[in-house]
Amino acid sequence: MMIDNLPYRQVGAEDLRAGGLLCVADHASNYVPEEIDLGIDPKLLNEHIAVDIGVEGIADRLARRHNIPAHIATVSRLVCDLHRREDEPGVVPTESDGKLIAGNIGADLEARLNRFHRPYHNALGDLIGRLRPKMIIALHSFTPTLDTSDEERPWEVALLYNQDDRAARHAIRLFGEQGLTVGDNQPYSGKQLNATMDRHAEANGIPYCTVEIRQDQIANEAGQARWALMLADVMGRVALEV
Repeated sequence: MMIDNLPYRQVGAEDLRAGGLLCVADHASNYVPEEIDLGIDPKLLNEHIAVDIGVEGIADRLARRHNIPAHIATVSRLVCDLHRREDEPGVVPTESDGKLIAGNIGADLEARLNRFHRPYHNALGDLIGRLRPKMIIALHSFTPTLDTSDEERPWEVALLYNQDDRAARHAIRLFGEQGLTVGDNQPYSGKQLNATMDRHAEANGIPYCTVEIRQDQIANEAGQARWALMLADVMGRVALEV
């Protein structure tokens, strides 16, 4: 749900100290404003094409229980994908994982950008510029398999990065020491999918970890609490190294 018609909410942001950690969750919500008809089966709003399952609960816990403030999306990526550049076709997707998003065909792109994408990123940029976090945690989740393939994804967690891999390298090592199978730019590559961190972290010289967690690990509150605790520990240690 959007509060005050904003495409984001900030939890604990007033407590972020200079040089602290900041969590960003671009795909945390499956909310679709009533006046937007995506032309899809409503059941799809509970699937990965609409939301990164488990991410909102973790981001909230990081902010409320682990003193890592969070900038959290409040609108589904099917309405406007906040983790895409403005000039990318997928910023208002007409197809996702082989499913047609018919209501987005012919949508007013500029109106969607003005209502969702630009306010989200302007607010995030303002927050980063004001408080200059030592490191940013970009939080996402991925499915155990793809709808279009039965091939299993063995990684419980993965780190994505584009040019700046200094924080990711430490995180890969530390998660591995937890006995986890850790993906290195898998199942997606940050060389292609890193829009938010390219803009707000790499462009500003701020270290970051784009963390992808497999959704079966965080589908319920117990899993989300476990991962929030582990993330707070691992990310805190990574921040000491960068």
